[in-house]
Amino acid sequence: MVMLVATLLLILFNSGGRGQKVSLAEFRRLYESNQIEADSVVVRDTSITAKRKAGPDGGATLVRIDLSPAWSETYVQAVIEITGGRVQTRPPSNWLQFVYVFGPFVLLVLLLWFVIGRAMRSAGAGAGMLGNFGKSRHRMMNKEMTGVTFQDVAGIDEAKEEVAEIIEFLRNPKKFTRLGGRIPRGVLLTGPPGCGKTLLAKAIAGEADVPFFSISGSDFVEMFVGVGASRVRDLFKQAKDSAPCIIFLDEIDAVGRRRGGGFTTGGHDEREQTLNAILVEMDGFMPSDGVIVVAATNRPDVLDPALIRPGRFDRQIGVPLPDVKGRLEILKVHAKHVKLGPNVDLERVARMTPMFSGADLASIINESAIAATMLVKDFIEQEDLEEARDKIKFGRAKKSRVREVDENRLTAFHEAGHAVLQCLLKDADPLLKVTIIPRGDTGGATFSLPEKDRMGIGLKWLKATMRVLCGGRISEQRAMDDVSSGAAADIAQATNLARTAVVEWGMSDRLGFVRYAGADAREMFMPEREYSEETARLIDQEVRRIVDEAYRDAQKMLEEHWEQVEAVGEALLKFETLSADEVHALMRGEKLTRSTVGDLLSAEARKSEPTAGAEPAKPDEQEPGTATGAMPSPA
Repeated sequence: MVMLVATLLLILFNSGGRGQKVSLAEFRRLYESNQIEADSVVVRDTSITAKRKAGPDGGATLVRIDLSPAWSETYVQAVIEITGGRVQTRPPSNWLQFVYVFGPFVLLVLLLWFVIGRAMRSAGAGAGMLGNFGKSRHRMMNKEMTGVTFQDVAGIDEAKEEVAEIIEFLRNPKKFTRLGGRIPRGVLLTGPPGCGKTLLAKAIAGEADVPFFSISGSDFVEMFVGVGASRVRDLFKQAKDSAPCIIFLDEIDAVGRRRGGGFTTGGHDEREQTLNAILVEMDGFMPSDGVIVVAATNRPDVLDPALIRPGRFDRQIGVPLPDVKGRLEILKVHAKHVKLGPNVDLERVARMTPMFSGADLASIINESAIAATMLVKDFIEQEDLEEARDKIKFGRAKKSRVREVDENRLTAFHEAGHAVLQCLLKDADPLLKVTIIPRGDTGGATFSLPEKDRMGIGLKWLKATMRVLCGGRISEQRAMDDVSSGAAADIAQATNLARTAVVEWGMSDRLGFVRYAGADAREMFMPEREYSEETARLIDQEVRRIVDEAYRDAQKMLEEHWEQVEAVGEALLKFETLSADEVHALMRGEKLTRSTVGDLLSAEARKSEPTAGAEPAKPDEQEPGTATGAMPSPA
């Protein structure tokens, strides 16, 4: 716009330069032939202009004689003589001179101002000269924006009840202050990832008729020192102006970590200043302010003690992994938006998914809907839900992968060893199915179906599980006279169970009722160990003893039931996937009667072959409704 205005000014001030260019002799001829209007001759510093009379073919035009500095006086005197002194003189414009001299500088200044202004606005809030860098980057939400209410939150009833009290505080504070109580200042939601902490906060915004300020902990931290604290102050200032309201700080561990811990290079710590600002703002509330801070984190162990004390975060609400009942409720909530078939058993899916979070269960429903859509089904079936569960837990099935015969046999007997021991050991989880179809990084898998949620680990279950883990290596070694790296995950899990039982759960008679595991060392560079080298050697011996004992027991059991292992292994080579009922039938000595995919294809090929000596059917002898030359129906 500035350049456009400058161009228009130049055109306006330099309008004398327009017109038809003529020589001095041609001007003389035009004037003497009376083709120049009288008193229209104008002398400027760069040109002489005159208006030519209108001719029969058009209107009046302007003629121009350009003047050069060397010949300007001569041309001006000649024009005066030609016109008899009837000329007008116009001095040079001061504005034009100003534009010529200062125009480029003004344009440069305006351009710089425009660029810097844009950069400051795009940078967003800044302290001091940077404008708005210190402004909070929160999002203000209301019940219509979230679209989430308590009806959409399932499986965490206790957490919902505590949060409902907070909403009742905001709606009717006099109800609680009547007995002298005060409104809580802060609520900390803790729990594993995917359990519904953020969803619960959205439900608070959907249920409460108050402003809801939402911001992540990482939004406070910037490369500029002091910006985080400035944003904290601005956030709480706006919240106090909008009271009663709720502030939701997601992933507060980004700025609320314990001060003075871990490795530091010295100097100023931006996170500590931001945390100090949060502590001061929360402690500076008055009971009448009506501002409640709701924070969420999955690492409450690393938070600063000053942040989680009563008076700042008065309540800590645990949002745990759902139990069987909770998983069923969560599945029902997510199943409202999809079409389920008549054979779907959500309770069975809930039992199949121990230690699954709410996010995992939502993903199961979504993945099953996608799978049913790709198979052009009208609704989701039970097999789609079970396939989605396996896909989320272990990865996508690699049905197109072709393995060598020996490798396929080794995998089949490996999984058969797991499956047989899982059926024989009463303290192990019941078998669900076993397959040798590769999934993710595994060549096969043996799935269990826990009968109940396990709140703690018992010694009997631990011993049975370790024997099941050892069964794969033992079985493949006896069947193939070789071992493979396929047992790596089993070895790691067995070792981890044994070490945890020794150093944390006190399940070793030689080490006794003592905890040898150090504190949480995820914040430290060196692991913490508070025992001697002799104790460390004893721990290693006990771990080795427990694993060796499980290996010997599993080896003895498989030798006694090797015929059953062979039956399951051969069936896996033939059918690839066996259910628990089929494994139990094989172990009882029964034969499986179902056909394989190869059998079905062979039978279909035999049907489509013409019978020897038979003449092809004539068109009038074909079945009614069958086109000429049509192949038989596969049905």
